[in-house]
Amino acid sequence: MKHVKSAKCIRCGREHAAVPGVTTCESCGGILDIIYDYDWIKTQVTKEALSDRIEHSMWRYHEFLPVEGTGNFPQLRVGWSPFYEEPRLAAFLGVDTMYIKDDGINPTASLKDRASAMAVAKAAEAGVSTIACSSTGNAASSLAGNAAAAGFETYIFVPERAPRGKVSQLMMFGAHVISVQGTYEDTFRLSAEAIDHWGWYNRNAAINPYLMEGKKTVSFEIAEQLGWKMTDYVAVSVGDGCTISGVWKGLKDLYAAGFIDKLPRLISVQAEGCCPINRAIAEDREWYPMEENTLADSIAVGVPRNPDKALRAIRESNGIVVNVSDQEILEAMRILGNQCGVFAEPAGATGTAGVKKAVERQLIPKGASVVSIVTGNGLKDTTNAIKAAGEPLSLKPDMELLLRAFEQ
Repeated sequence: MKHVKSAKCIRCGREHAAVPGVTTCESCGGILDIIYDYDWIKTQVTKEALSDRIEHSMWRYHEFLPVEGTGNFPQLRVGWSPFYEEPRLAAFLGVDTMYIKDDGINPTASLKDRASAMAVAKAAEAGVSTIACSSTGNAASSLAGNAAAAGFETYIFVPERAPRGKVSQLMMFGAHVISVQGTYEDTFRLSAEAIDHWGWYNRNAAINPYLMEGKKTVSFEIAEQLGWKMTDYVAVSVGDGCTISGVWKGLKDLYAAGFIDKLPRLISVQAEGCCPINRAIAEDREWYPMEENTLADSIAVGVPRNPDKALRAIRESNGIVVNVSDQEILEAMRILGNQCGVFAEPAGATGTAGVKKAVERQLIPKGASVVSIVTGNGLKDTTNAIKAAGEPLSLKPDMELLLRAFEQ
């Protein structure tokens, strides 16, 4: 790959060859970053050339991705998700301009499809037939769906608290599902041992540096859908730290290649009951584990596997951290539905909950422009959707009863 220089350790700086199966640093075990030749990229693609492309998926940005040319990319249409300007929501929240990026419209209904599509592409390059991962739900279903479409076998480890809707996706896609009686940390550890034992391709985002390269495409789309004029802030829900790291990597790639002329500040939003990354920023210290005490299962990660990149992203962007309660998350689900017609799962609405709280606490000015990324669809977790929306009016088929109910 002419445009990829190396895979560089963010801890010790050692550079590794960017081969398909590269994982962590051979010297210190640190997480790797994929390093690009931006001068070469500038000779291959321009904003004008992108506007003429008919490929409306994450692969329209292939010059910025660790893949060869316009090769045989996975067939599911991942990316180019809807991007809405929401003036009523902006007025409701108290900001000047508000945008919603709805990644719940991806094939398996979450942003994680971007990482899984990249995993499938790199597994094909590596010549393997089986891919595995651990997940609280969305990464698992995205891997199962994308792998099924490409003919790969999958082994997926989920904590037993994973919502039934997400587990049903896994089973429907033909994955081998292992429900682990323990925490996400227990689940991750068992998956890592199994991957090492059987030699499966590793889709765990904190181990495989290529997966963040898939996630960063959400930033490419946001920038292009904004006409390359970035907002002041981008709000992201945070669990393992991989998504916010990918968002920041994409923005930095675009800035380095001259596609955008400013970098927004990140708003890192976590649940109050599980916020080890935000707590580390707020306390200006190393992160340490927390209990996984939130209904937002997709970000219920007490031992984050990508904290270094996440902390770096928040600090480099001069970002802010906001923790929200489960009730504030449920309220944000209602707000997105009522104001925008966007159905978000709890973690998908967490970014918007964070914007609301940040404005209320005067952490961001009322004249700000903000993008909030909805990372997953509400159909993933209908139990909590009903908690957020409430039960319907129920009565017998009698007009008098209906009139009386309306009067009340």
